Amino acid sequence: MTRSAFWRRLAREERGSAVVEFAIAAPVMGLLLLGAFDIGHTLYMRSVLQGVVQKTARDSTLQDGGTAEQQQTLDARVTAQAKALANNGDIKITRRFYRTFTDAAAARAEAWTDTNDNGRCDEGEPYEDANLNGVWDADGGDQGQGGAKDAVLYTVTIKYPRMFPIYNLIGGETTTTVSAETVLKNQPFGDQGSYGAPVVRNCP
Repeated sequence: MTRSAFWRRLAREERGSAVVEFAIAAPVMGLLLLGAFDIGHTLYMRSVLQGVVQKTARDSTLQDGGTAEQQQTLDARVTAQAKALANNGDIKITRRFYRTFTDAAAARAEAWTDTNDNGRCDEGEPYEDANLNGVWDADGGDQGQGGAKDAVLYTVTIKYPRMFPIYNLIGGETTTTVSAETVLKNQPFGDQGSYGAPVVRNCP
């Protein structure tokens, strides 16, 4: 058989073509499936975590969430349930309090003069310290649980290693972060505190 005849015969040969096609398509399909599983798992985590946080909101209406002891109890419940979702996750819980639900929902920054147009209060720019805590607050809130009748933005964030290795294969992040939040209302066991007149300060 001449060389040209060999190449003509090889060009007409179809045996094994399915194996070659599968070898080309399988890695792509595998990556797509892993990506879909990873996105599905992240959505599941976010949904369940939001449910946990909403349950905490309901519990806080039945108990005095203003005491440090009760806050620790609620946080421990959230942490335990979050650990059941991702036992190797890093869990962070924060509280920011506002005077009203409206303030918490709006989360507006304290008024300031943005002279350098970077969207942050810095480089000595003047601002109105409305809650008198001595710092400019980008969300207008104050750290902690607050007092009677205050609205508290309760946020739970969990960072954990990805369950599926898709991002290891394409050089992305090996961890993912999911957060959930809700607004709690402190019980009116006393008069609600009030701020004094805003003080003009300068950002560092």
